[in-house]
Amino acid sequence: MWYRYLVNQWKMVNHKMDNLFDVIVVGSGVIGSSVAYHLSESKKHEVLLIDKGFPLSGTSGSTQAWVWVHSKTPSWYGELSMLSAELYPFLEKKIGDVEYKRTGGIAPFFNEAERESALRLAEKQAEVGIEIEVLNREEVLEKEPSLSPEIAGATFSKIDGNVNPFRLVELYVKAARKNGVHCSFYNPVNDIEKSGDIFQVKTQKGSFRSKKIVLAGGPWSKELGKMLGMDMPVKQVRGQILVTEPLQPFLKYTIGGIRQADNGEVLIGYSKEEVGYDRRSTLDVMQQTARMAIDFIPALSKANIVRCFSGIRVMPEDGFPILDEVPGMEGAYVIAMHSGITLSPLIGTLMTELLTEGETSINLSRFSLERFNGIQSR
Repeated sequence: MWYRYLVNQWKMVNHKMDNLFDVIVVGSGVIGSSVAYHLSESKKHEVLLIDKGFPLSGTSGSTQAWVWVHSKTPSWYGELSMLSAELYPFLEKKIGDVEYKRTGGIAPFFNEAERESALRLAEKQAEVGIEIEVLNREEVLEKEPSLSPEIAGATFSKIDGNVNPFRLVELYVKAARKNGVHCSFYNPVNDIEKSGDIFQVKTQKGSFRSKKIVLAGGPWSKELGKMLGMDMPVKQVRGQILVTEPLQPFLKYTIGGIRQADNGEVLIGYSKEEVGYDRRSTLDVMQQTARMAIDFIPALSKANIVRCFSGIRVMPEDGFPILDEVPGMEGAYVIAMHSGITLSPLIGTLMTELLTEGETSINLSRFSLERFNGIQSR
């Protein structure tokens, strides 16, 4: 099926004789595919989605896929995540079942000293409408009996949950194609040039032209930025995940670092390592991750680990999303962030507003490249 799909897409793109599009989106992960889909909804743009690999071959296919809100700080960042999470039920009605579940989220703590921080978090997040409960040990164990009796308490919010990242990205792309988006996969971008008001995107399979371009390359954002003569303020951060054998359902909530999938597997991990684009799993981090899991949920000590994997996040230097037009390069836009699963419905919506109307319903000044010193393009 996918072979026929690729052949048909190749024919669609290569039989467009002028190869001129309104918008080219580079990167078909959860952010790029969301942008392409939301742009296609407007029916105002002819869009080409390009990727060096295939949807889900990068970060979006190697993630725990939380839709996590309540502990995102400062509060304006938590609010952004909340607004995006609120879009998921509507998104499912449009593109299909992405297995979004608003399970509620628990973030345990192990000593009473952390309770004060939890109370401050709840107070600040309430200012933007994020409801958080600070629970004592008994209240946490009543909600999630499998958690360790050694915990002191936890923060809890109903808004957190998770999604199936494979279905999410697949359905974004399918819906975008249905709306007329052209796709060119397994097609690395080699260079980007601008002549007048037209961008020329040179790829392994030929050149394409567009009036506007959106760079959503995830871990490869820095390389794409260099093609526009800019030093993208991002880094690559590895996260390693352990996966257990399928277990009988026993976790009701999404827990900070741990969740149980529909098939019974438990996904464990929240490591952060700056090691470049290295997707190997390492014994030391695997052991640390296993210890964390047992500290949280003692019964996991009896579970077999059946596989492990690593994903590479794109992490802006200050940790917060970038969504902006490239300075000195009108019509070129950059999107780079971790937490792409959580933020994709909102980011796709905002990027469509920006490209279609020239303004957005949410002030994006916090996500500007101007906050980094020395960012400029040729």
